[in-house]
Amino acid sequence: MLLAYLLAIAHHLAVFSLVIILAAETALMRPGLTARDLWRLAALDRAYGLVALLVLAIGFSRAVWGVRGWGYYADNPVFWAKIAAFFGVALLSVPPTLKILAWRRQGGVPDDELAAARRWLTAEWGLFATIPLLAAALGLGLRP
Repeated sequence: MLLAYLLAIAHHLAVFSLVIILAAETALMRPGLTARDLWRLAALDRAYGLVALLVLAIGFSRAVWGVRGWGYYADNPVFWAKIAAFFGVALLSVPPTLKILAWRRQGGVPDDELAAARRWLTAEWGLFATIPLLAAALGLGLRP
């Protein structure tokens, strides 16, 4: 029970960290980015990827060693929808990441590319918002 409790705490802290990093990245990605801003944006983006991996690792650890055990999750379509949404968010994060890397190499940001990257971030937020809804359904044992 203690392990399940500690994993739940770690998972929630990692998810909240992920939201904070994405919010900071979204706020920083605005017109007029300086070289220093690009460095910060790249650092945030790197942190976002690492924390996302941490969320995934801790989440699967919870599924395996948590209170309900893997049997509950492996057979639950809501769990797999949540995982699919998480991977969808990860896929949506790729184009902005590639742009940030390119901008650092170029030393600047074209306005049209910045607008496109912000649209990808907006899509990320939209899909990301479904994850807590699915988590709540999962926690209540709801199934389609």
